[in-house]
Amino acid sequence: MARDLTQREILSELEPVAETCVDRHLALAKDWQPHDYVPWDAGRNFALLGGTDWEPEQSALGEVAKAAMVTNLLTEDNLPSYHREISRNFSRDGAWGTWVGRWTAEEMRHSIVIRDYLVVTRGVDPVALERARMAHMTDGFASGATDVEVDSGAGFLHSVAYVSFQELATRVAHRNTGRVCEDPIADRMLQRIAADENLHMIFYRTVCGAALDLAPDQAVEAIDRVVQNFRMPGAGMPDFRRHGVLMAKHGVYDLRQHLEEVLWPVLRQWNIFERGDFGARGERVRDGLAAYLDHLERVAVPRFEEQRDRALARERARA
Repeated sequence: MARDLTQREILSELEPVAETCVDRHLALAKDWQPHDYVPWDAGRNFALLGGTDWEPEQSALGEVAKAAMVTNLLTEDNLPSYHREISRNFSRDGAWGTWVGRWTAEEMRHSIVIRDYLVVTRGVDPVALERARMAHMTDGFASGATDVEVDSGAGFLHSVAYVSFQELATRVAHRNTGRVCEDPIADRMLQRIAADENLHMIFYRTVCGAALDLAPDQAVEAIDRVVQNFRMPGAGMPDFRRHGVLMAKHGVYDLRQHLEEVLWPVLRQWNIFERGDFGARGERVRDGLAAYLDHLERVAVPRFEEQRDRALARERARA
C-alpha cells in the first residue's frame, strides 16, 4: 500500500498549479475601491463630535437584512483567524506565499466597505456591532484543520477543501443579503464582494482538484470530513444562531442552498462520484459521503423546509 504524502511533498508537487492559479486570478481580479461603494453624503456625526448617537428608527434595514449584514461583516472581520490557518497550512514561500498575501488583502476590503456602509447609513447599532466584533475576534475561528496532523498533509488538504466550499457559501450569502436589504447601494456593494468570493473559490477549488489527482484517497478523506462537519466561518459569533435562523427562514442561506448551490456544484466539478482512481480506502470514504448527501436530500432538507414553512405561516397569522 502506497504511503500518504506529507504536507511538504503535496505543496511541492502542487506549486506549479498554484502559480498558474495565481496568474489567472491576477488577470481576472478587478481592482476596486471600497470608498466608491459607500453613500458618504448620508453620514453625520455621533454624539462625541456634537451629533446624535444611534437610535433604532434611524435604520432603513429590516430585521432579516440587519441580521444578515452583521453576520456577513463579523465573518469578514475574523480575517486574522483565517489568515493564520491558511498561512499555517500553505506556505509563505513562492506562489503559495503570494496567494496568501493577495487573498488576505482582498478579503480585508470586504470588512472595510460593509462597516463603512453600515456606520454611514446607521443601518445597525455601531456600539453593539463593535462589541460583537471584539468578542468574535477574541474567540477566533478554526475550520478543523488544526485538529489534524499538519506534517501528514491532512492539514493542507482539509484547509483547501474547506475554503473551496466556504468561499462559495459566502458568495451565496452576500448575494442574497443584497436582495433582502432592498437598497440598490447595498446590493451593488454586496454583488461586488460576491464576485471576489467567486474568484477565491475558483482558486481553491482548482488546487483541491489537483490534490485529488495527486493523492486521491487522502484528498477525498479531507473533503468528506469537511462536508460532514461543515460550519460557516461565522459560527461562534454573538447571536449567530438567532441570525442564522432568520437568514435560513428568509432565503439568505438555508440548507437546500447549502446542498444545491454549494456542495453539489463543487463536488461535481471534482467528479467525485465518477472518478476511478480511488483505492479501497477512498471508495469507502466516497460511499459514506454519498450516504450523507442522500440523507441531506431525502431527510434533512425536507424536514427543515417543513419546519420553516410552519414558522413562516405562524408569523403571517400573527401579522
